[in-house]
Amino acid sequence: MSYDTQPKASHFIDGTYVEDTGGPTIPVIYPATGAQIAELHAATPAIIDRALSAAHHAQKQWAALSGTERGRILRRAADMMRERNRDLSVLETYDTGKPLQETLVADATSGADALEYFGGLAGSLTGEHIQLGEDWVYTRREPLGVCLGIGAWNYPTQIACWKGAPALACGNSMVFKPSETTPLSALKVAEILVEAGLPAGVFNVVQGFGDVGSSLVSDRRVAKVSLTGSVPTGKKVYAAAAAQMKHVTMELGGKSPMVIFDDADLDNAVGGAIMGNFYSSGQVCSNGTRVFVQKGLKAAFLERLTERLSNAVIGDPMNEQTSFGPMVSEKQMKIVLDYIEKGEKEGARLVTGGKRLDRDGFYLQPTVFADVTDDMTIAREEIFGPVMAVLEFETEEEAIRRGNDTEFGLSAGVFTRDLSRAHRVIGQLEAGSCYINSYNDAPVEAPFGGTKMSGVGRENSREAINHYSELKSVYVRMGDIEAPY
Repeated sequence: MSYDTQPKASHFIDGTYVEDTGGPTIPVIYPATGAQIAELHAATPAIIDRALSAAHHAQKQWAALSGTERGRILRRAADMMRERNRDLSVLETYDTGKPLQETLVADATSGADALEYFGGLAGSLTGEHIQLGEDWVYTRREPLGVCLGIGAWNYPTQIACWKGAPALACGNSMVFKPSETTPLSALKVAEILVEAGLPAGVFNVVQGFGDVGSSLVSDRRVAKVSLTGSVPTGKKVYAAAAAQMKHVTMELGGKSPMVIFDDADLDNAVGGAIMGNFYSSGQVCSNGTRVFVQKGLKAAFLERLTERLSNAVIGDPMNEQTSFGPMVSEKQMKIVLDYIEKGEKEGARLVTGGKRLDRDGFYLQPTVFADVTDDMTIAREEIFGPVMAVLEFETEEEAIRRGNDTEFGLSAGVFTRDLSRAHRVIGQLEAGSCYINSYNDAPVEAPFGGTKMSGVGRENSREAINHYSELKSVYVRMGDIEAPY
């Protein structure tokens, strides 16, 4: 990693790096070795106030620019991110432990896509004219003000851009708090935005634990809260935001069904199951971790899945041949090991994996359980690790009923050659982001988000604009007003 790629301080506020060693330390651990590679400091109350003040003061100036001018800066930042993709990918790998093979194509590139897309939309964010006889109404799309972004640890670069790009395109400013587990990457996003011409104070990054997040959420200068995280965290943040009637976007967890019918292309179904369970070592909120396989295909599916998993290259994430990396932290690894133990105790059949690897870092084997029943813990709770639960079904109606038997509703997938059935089933599965003969595709052009306990609102696409702006309507009377007295 080149020196210029390393963040230079804990926080980025008002266009520059800021340090305050008065806050609690945040050790940065490289998941591949368990070694500490950096030390940051959580925000003090003074840092929080400084960031919010900077965002508050900068927002009006930023909103006063035309959408085209704002978009030009976002698109310039996107180009810079692509030019520096390798350095940003190396940083992301240090932050998360994800293989460089993966980060080179899925992280900074995805962030750049968001900046480019919303930069292109910024100039088109207009209102409408509504003629009412001689009178008329016009609408204005206006920014909300200061937006707070709270990130998860699995996609730190992408999430900073998924939240920042639509917020900035609409004329808002943002204070972004990364996860304390992966604090480095968002700082580089802020640095690049300023280098691309973003006025100081429009995008700020502050570090911290839950208490910092709570202080930010409850501050009256914040108009909107966008969180990516777990359902328990989402409930707390949603309640705190609701107390002050703040706008919210909640992108939370899931326990998504992947339904594989007998007539599915076997290798495509296995590939989808791999992408929906083991990419990023299984640390993806939309993962299809309840894999319902129709009875006639189950044996062949498990055989082919086991065969292909044996081809996973587990090793140094910085080696581009490595295709499966460590868990993000020792804490998360232990959580997943506990779920594996529960799966075995409750009677699921361990097909492959299930163990920690004997090496430095937080490595787990890709793990598959078969003969899983709907009431088992590993079929009910989000594990957030490389653990697949395979469940058998016989009829389409059964798959739909059991697929929907969950409090979550983030994603769902269907694999079949019968496209009529594919659309029929996906239309009845209760989820927000769905797939047919594919899994976990997340282009910026498509809305992303869940239903039920998996969240509120949508990220990406034009739909995100509605969550980072509001409409003002203006009635214009062309004649005299009639009044009763």
